[in-house]
Amino acid sequence: MDSYFLQAKTMCFIVSFKLANRSKLLLAMVVYRLEGFLEFVTCSCAFDLILLLNGGSGYSLMRDPRYNKGLAFTEKERDAHYLRGLLPPVVLSQELQEKKMMNLIRQYEVPLHRYIAMVGLQETNERLFYRLLIDNVEELLPVVYTPTVGEACQKYGSIFKHSQGLYISLKEKGKILETLKNWPERTVQVIVVTDGERILGLGDLGCQGMGIPVGKLALYTALGGVRPSLCLPITIDVGTNNEKLLNDEFYIGLRQKRATGKEYDELLQEFMYAVKQNYGEKVLIQFEDFANHNAFELLARYSSSHLVFNDDIQGTAAVVLAGLLSALRLLGGTLADHTFLFLGAGEAGTGIADLIALEISEQNGKPIEENRKNIWLVDSKGLIVSSRKESLQDFKKPWAHEHEPITGLINAVKAIKPTVLIGTSGVGKQFTKEIVEDMASFNKTPLIMALSNPTSQAECTAEEAYTWSEGRAIFASGSPFDPFEYEGKTFVPGQANNAYIFPGFGLGVIMAGSIRVHNGMLLAASKALASQVAEEHYEKGMIYPPLTNIRKISANIAAKVAAKAYELGLASHLPQPEDLVESAEKCMYSPVYRSYL
Repeated sequence: MDSYFLQAKTMCFIVSFKLANRSKLLLAMVVYRLEGFLEFVTCSCAFDLILLLNGGSGYSLMRDPRYNKGLAFTEKERDAHYLRGLLPPVVLSQELQEKKMMNLIRQYEVPLHRYIAMVGLQETNERLFYRLLIDNVEELLPVVYTPTVGEACQKYGSIFKHSQGLYISLKEKGKILETLKNWPERTVQVIVVTDGERILGLGDLGCQGMGIPVGKLALYTALGGVRPSLCLPITIDVGTNNEKLLNDEFYIGLRQKRATGKEYDELLQEFMYAVKQNYGEKVLIQFEDFANHNAFELLARYSSSHLVFNDDIQGTAAVVLAGLLSALRLLGGTLADHTFLFLGAGEAGTGIADLIALEISEQNGKPIEENRKNIWLVDSKGLIVSSRKESLQDFKKPWAHEHEPITGLINAVKAIKPTVLIGTSGVGKQFTKEIVEDMASFNKTPLIMALSNPTSQAECTAEEAYTWSEGRAIFASGSPFDPFEYEGKTFVPGQANNAYIFPGFGLGVIMAGSIRVHNGMLLAASKALASQVAEEHYEKGMIYPPLTNIRKISANIAAKVAAKAYELGLASHLPQPEDLVESAEKCMYSPVYRSYL
């Protein structure tokens, strides 16, 4: 049925509501909803329809975060939508509301209290929440995401007030499709899902890992412009092995040990196919904070049948590769000229290493196996070498090179003499003074990336890296560090934050209507991010652009990702727009209040 006809029909219906018998029209409204026509209703129409369904009272509208404007409702809107008397007489602009809210948030000294305040705003006034986050991204990103979200997940049961996503537990086995249909939005384009087993560097937080999907999707909207109504956070609860949580009276998840093996696999399989059946082929499913043994398996199992993306493996790899490509301006040479040593051989470490090798192969045309030879990984048992191959997990085996066994990172650094040291261990304080000094002894400009989150788990601090290297290191981390002055020069640490990549990457996938994720799209995202670093940033030691320009950065990443999808024949939205950057900017969600007249 033609959407314009339906919108006209809607408006006629609203007008008649104000004149005719309410009960009959409410019955008609139910019929229309069953026909599915609400999918075509415009925002302004939807506002009146919510009003209608709630008996004509504007009180319900103020309780709907999608439409609530608080004191910004105009005089005419208050009359038109039955709000007169329900609000104080003053009318405030959204700008003044933003100023007021930021003043309030800054009064909280404890980061978790700021997080709770932001969640409260998101649950009451969606557009003001995103306006704050977009306009104050560098200040609020650490509040709504890492590092504060880690503490929020640890205490999620204690601070939980309202559900912000879907919880699919073992209790829903056999009826996951039915459970998905309980979500109020019928169209979903991005799902972020976790099973809570490896939350940041904090371990198994079970059901309380929901803070991660909620936080990631807030960034999809604020930084990538994906409409919040198209985003769905999901936690799959199969239990937890965290005894502290199991004994916590406020824990919100299943009180049982974590399910594994066949029981786990069957639940995930039902979930994956229910998502595809309910939302279609082109819904992007982002896996988040799954333990290593499941993360690699899920990505391998479903990458050929679903549109899937693992941010811990692929997103981290793309943002780190972007930093490396950018850093070449300061280091000199090509990627193939450098030697890389990783502390940590899990999802992040092996994912980054794979993408580096792939990019080198793109540059020099040599087989990826050959380009792996200058990339070394250290795990809990020492340097990964060929003599350990039989005991290694499959995802580590490609990195088992010929070398005598070495235990301890310091010994590996002395033997390999890397130009780039990358930490993905999830264990803090591993880059000691001796290690950093060694890096500086055989490199004029050592590149040190302490990527583990949250801040407490970083392998070293920015101050330590700059001081121990006598101001010669290029430093980047996973969580933010303040600028540091050393001998009269101010260094601005880079933050290898996945938020640079996944919002723009997801937007590009949606724009193109891509049906699969391809490694070429990840490489395109990395190069697009690296290209945004300007000379003025390099002068401060930065290898990433400022987050203040993140929407522009995301638009450029989206354009390059979409272009690669079209090039690879994976795009379904045809024809390809002539200007993909302009197309990305136009389709971005705006948090500016709308008029409801």
